[in-house]
Amino acid sequence: MAHNISTERGRPEMCYVGERPWHGLGTALQAPATAAEAIQAAGLDWTVEQWPLYAMAAATGMREGGTIEAAGHLANVRSDTRQVLGVVGDRYQPIQNREAFTFFDHVVGQGQAIYHTAGALGQGERVWILAKLPGDIVITRHGTEDRTEKFLLLSNSHNGWSSLRMCFTPIRVVCQNTLNAALARTGEVRQGIRIQHTGEITQKVTEAQRALGLAVKFYDDMTSLVEHLANRTLKQQELTAYVETVFPSREGEPGGRIQNIRQDVLRLIESGKGNDRPGIRGTAWAAINGVVEYVDHERAGRGKTAQERASSRLESAWFGYGATIKARAWDHAVALVK
Repeated sequence: MAHNISTERGRPEMCYVGERPWHGLGTALQAPATAAEAIQAAGLDWTVEQWPLYAMAAATGMREGGTIEAAGHLANVRSDTRQVLGVVGDRYQPIQNREAFTFFDHVVGQGQAIYHTAGALGQGERVWILAKLPGDIVITRHGTEDRTEKFLLLSNSHNGWSSLRMCFTPIRVVCQNTLNAALARTGEVRQGIRIQHTGEITQKVTEAQRALGLAVKFYDDMTSLVEHLANRTLKQQELTAYVETVFPSREGEPGGRIQNIRQDVLRLIESGKGNDRPGIRGTAWAAINGVVEYVDHERAGRGKTAQERASSRLESAWFGYGATIKARAWDHAVALVK
């Protein structure tokens, strides 16, 4: 089930704590989870094995059934289902689910975070865990309180396509918009922290902890920026230009389709969840959240069922083109207030 929450034995491999997530998927936990509890509840208590890779020869040129070892390559195989998750080079070191989540424990510190969701995508090719950090970003204007919670998102792949990553993922409470915001100041925090699948993972904990020490500074700076965004009122022509920049026309794309998208986003900027509040309506902060609400909640997702479309939308919003759109929306809004 590519581009969807992994499902085994009829159960989605995902768990959540507290309120049901906006995508409506997963198994509920009744109390804040530890990393170990999250792994078990999400059905991620399996490992990745590395098997030798062989090419089977065609009937021409060799006797039927002949095989050739693909030297320098290995198959990453899921231990419980025997599903091949990816083909990698022989220097690739799997970071097991338990290892990655325990690693996250060391990074954020015991008692410093509450795990909210964990799960797997595809057939287990990508896993993630989302942790809430202490404290919120709160904007108070004209009697309106707009609260954004601070999260760290860890994702790891088993198909060789990406490194282990930790990203800053603020979530706006009123509509559960996942901002995927990044400060365009240094490359070190721009895309979060990346750890390659080579060498000894435990040797990288100290460096990751040092880099993630930037999280405090990141969210301090973000709080200041959000205040500026909420204080910047945009004229109608500025909003129109902003949406056209975030959703540019692309060669070969029907003009009517992009116009419909822009109209939907302008509607959400004006009257989306939380954007119709006094002090928020018409601001650069509302502009960002109109885009993000469209990506997270209204943008079309792939799949035949509502669950498949929801999980496809989740994957895109966090890891795919949807995340790219949101980063572009953030960058252009910040440019308006600088």
